[in-house]
Amino acid sequence: MATCIPAGIGTMRCRVTDCNIQRCRRTTWVSDMPFKRYLQKEFSWSKGVSQVLKVQRCEFSVPQLYRNRKLFKVVSSCKNDGSTKHFDFAVIGSGIAGLRYALDVAKYGTVAVITKAESHECNTNYAQGGVSAVLCPSDSVESHMKDTIVAGAYLCDEETVVCTEGPDRVRELIAMGASFDHGEDGNLHLAREGGHSHHRVVHAADMTGKEIERALLKAIVNNPNIFVFEHHFAIDLLTCQDGSDITCFGVDTLNTETLEVVRFLSKVTLLASGGAGHIYPKTTNPLVATGDGIAIAHRAQAVISNMEFVQFHPTALADEGLPIKPTEPRENAFLISEAVRGDGGILYNLGMERFMPLYDGRAELAPRDVVARSIDDQLKKRDEKYVLLDISHKPKDEILSHFPNISSTCLQYGLDITRHPIPVVPAAHYMCGGVRAGLQGETNVQGLYVAGEVACTGLHGANRLASNSLLEALVFAQRAVLPSVDQMKSSSLDLTASNLWPRPVVPLSLGNDVRGKILSMTRELRKEVQSIMWNYVGIVRSTMRLETAEQKIGEVEAKWEEYITQHGWKPTMVGPEICEMRNLFCCAKIVVSSALSRHESRGLHYTIDFPDLEESERLPTIIMPSSLVNSTWSSRQLHKQPLWQ
Repeated sequence: MATCIPAGIGTMRCRVTDCNIQRCRRTTWVSDMPFKRYLQKEFSWSKGVSQVLKVQRCEFSVPQLYRNRKLFKVVSSCKNDGSTKHFDFAVIGSGIAGLRYALDVAKYGTVAVITKAESHECNTNYAQGGVSAVLCPSDSVESHMKDTIVAGAYLCDEETVVCTEGPDRVRELIAMGASFDHGEDGNLHLAREGGHSHHRVVHAADMTGKEIERALLKAIVNNPNIFVFEHHFAIDLLTCQDGSDITCFGVDTLNTETLEVVRFLSKVTLLASGGAGHIYPKTTNPLVATGDGIAIAHRAQAVISNMEFVQFHPTALADEGLPIKPTEPRENAFLISEAVRGDGGILYNLGMERFMPLYDGRAELAPRDVVARSIDDQLKKRDEKYVLLDISHKPKDEILSHFPNISSTCLQYGLDITRHPIPVVPAAHYMCGGVRAGLQGETNVQGLYVAGEVACTGLHGANRLASNSLLEALVFAQRAVLPSVDQMKSSSLDLTASNLWPRPVVPLSLGNDVRGKILSMTRELRKEVQSIMWNYVGIVRSTMRLETAEQKIGEVEAKWEEYITQHGWKPTMVGPEICEMRNLFCCAKIVVSSALSRHESRGLHYTIDFPDLEESERLPTIIMPSSLVNSTWSSRQLHKQPLWQ
């Protein structure tokens, strides 16, 4: 039996529990979330995740393609017998991971691609930089691995590092029709970004994600086995329990256009729903990134990991510094690509003093966590609202050819980046944590696989290396195919057993006036939660601020639940903004609790109370399934989990 010691201090609500799991070193319970930490040398991050974690479970400008709607097999739910759909594979999310996976598994069965908004509205579509891959003779896989591990503050799992697979995944995209930039020699033009020691980023100007999304969606069009369900919000996974084993059999969704609940029964489910940037008020993520996948997986008792590592991109466009201010607040911050610094961009404070060499020898090419903290320090010391990123010393033609999207967007607000510096400020950008995945994208829930930002594979460690996200999504989408097909073929799912789970209810009976009041309060409290996260769980943290955040979020959640309950809202009722709020609460609490459990500063998690790296803390944070005792609505599935008979 392993010795278990507490990871919490001070007023944290912790209790130490014995742990009889092999290799477990300690267990701490923070609020209703149990944590485990593992030493890297004793526990392989991803090998055999399903087997190991199963034992640990507790009991308890839009392209033309997008404009032509006729090109897609977009499916709407039917009013009568169409409320339940049967597929071999259900894919939640339509970004690079979900679409790449769908195209491969469609060779073996029917596939439902379930997406919250329109097919192209995903984090992939907003990715500017590119795909990192070793394609230059002077580069090497070993160098890429080293850069990844250094950027990840030595918390990466070396078995997970995907660098060897990058070239093949890029070639597959090209074969599908993705068009990337080439140099004068006819070879792929490889950019260099912060944290990389070589030029290895394959890109399509500064709109790489959009080009990849275009190519993948075009490949979906003529596939008779793939059906796209747009505007379907994933509410909760459908799971059954057999002893300590939990199996996923699909997902309940809400058609946000017809307000119908549509149930998808599937033999295999891939969660590829993106991140949770909108737990913060300033984020580069699209509006759909509200942590839905992480939250529904947590409620389904999937293991979550490393959620304290929220990456703040150092350089989002600062509207305050633009010559022409936007007339309305942005829904999401406009990203100024890492490639601008990789291409020679220099950071200055408003006194036109270059400051990055004062913080790190790599200067502007330091990893994102270092650059973001440096900018944050400058802003606080000088009481300024933004810094300046200058690329104007480069040739005009080069700037315009490499960054057409950035230059045209800035020009809309009166800023010519070929002549003047760009005002920038950090913004929430990427979740390095997520649903814990094995080497093939498997989770501790049978039949549930994960890929993309929603997953925590161990690749990114404590900080993601620039342009490794699209690479990871491609690699794990491909890795998950064969085990998914095996799972599909061996599945014992009775596709007629739709009534095992009670159906969520759309609250039409409450009336427009009551629903309007509930939505108004929800929107107000959503902004409050985002403000708490920004002020207390940002780039630089402290134990006191984290504890304050924990308390305040708990109070806001209690206030919200009490208000909607008093106005007639039942736990089985669903609505788009209500479900989003539920998921935001869930993810925000997990981030705070994870941050409180880490007593060191590593990568993206920097706390003034533990400012140094600690070798004893070089462990992944593991969030075990939450206890249903005294849990809030955000931590419970809408339906009671049936027992598998």
